[in-house]
Amino acid sequence: MSPEKLVMMTNQIALFFSTQPGDAADKIADHLKDFWGPEMRTQLLQYVDAGGEGLNPFVKEAAKRL
Repeated sequence: MSPEKLVMMTNQIALFFSTQPGDAADKIADHLKDFWGPEMRTQLLQYVDAGGEGLNPFVKEAAKRL
């Protein structure tokens, strides 16, 4: 998937979970584990390692928990 789509999708997930009670980063990580395939999670981790430009801070924290 393109980096732009990756950023858009993960930021939408972050926006949703940031409005819910509890730890948003944990909920995002759980969602990614449950609904994203290994390839997509790997792509996210690589993007974060490359600086994660444009990612919501909750997404960057969630990536550490994958």
